[in-house]
Amino acid sequence: MSGWRQLLRPTAKPTRGKLRGNPEGRYEMSREALDRAGRAPMAGASGVVVVAHGGRSVSNAPVTPGQVAVVRMVPVAWAIGRALHGSRIVVCRPRFQLRGWNGELASPVHDMNQILDRIGERFGPVPVVLVGHSMGARAVLRAAGHPAVTAVAGLAPWLPAGEPADQLAGRRVLLAHGTADHITRPADTWAYAERARLVTDVALIEVRGGEHAMLWRAGPWHRMAADFCRGSFGMPVETGAVTAAFQAADGNRPRTVL
Repeated sequence: MSGWRQLLRPTAKPTRGKLRGNPEGRYEMSREALDRAGRAPMAGASGVVVVAHGGRSVSNAPVTPGQVAVVRMVPVAWAIGRALHGSRIVVCRPRFQLRGWNGELASPVHDMNQILDRIGERFGPVPVVLVGHSMGARAVLRAAGHPAVTAVAGLAPWLPAGEPADQLAGRRVLLAHGTADHITRPADTWAYAERARLVTDVALIEVRGGEHAMLWRAGPWHRMAADFCRGSFGMPVETGAVTAAFQAADGNRPRTVL
């Protein structure tokens, strides 16, 4: 992920811009952020959200813009950007280099740590909130120990038995899983949450009928991600599933049903 150009180029689409780097990664952010920054370093940003896409358990194929897992996160990032409108918070939607997790290599974790380092170089010591789906959720939870990270959300996460959780200490954590997910196991998520609760408060949301792609009842998934990010930056959040889940987490109560 080396060799970034310090250059911002607006795109034709009105809702986003691109921070172009080398072929291994592309960072997209709100048009508001681009308008503020022009082509100058983004030293004025007050925070960053990183939205991470899913992938496969094993694959050395490169990630491309049109892959379904990548495209699925576009409306999630858009919903977050809309919820943060008027703030100086930047929303980034990077692409991992490879599609697969690839066993002990944990390929996307390496990418995520480099992304976080580059954010520090680009924006300074600002708080970073991570939101990931499926394999991307596993990656952001693994990378949550990075000193820049203050909060992390896993949507329909892939969390096999034995996945470490100690790195979540001191982080604001949300885990959400649908009851109809047949790709990743909700039971694994709830078991992971029990381990994570030994080091931090964890908010849990169970989405009734929710499947892995988060397409059915997409609106609640998107609002969940947006509300989580607003709350993580200390912005007001309307009463809803995320608020209820964190209230339950304070009392170590069971997950909130949506």
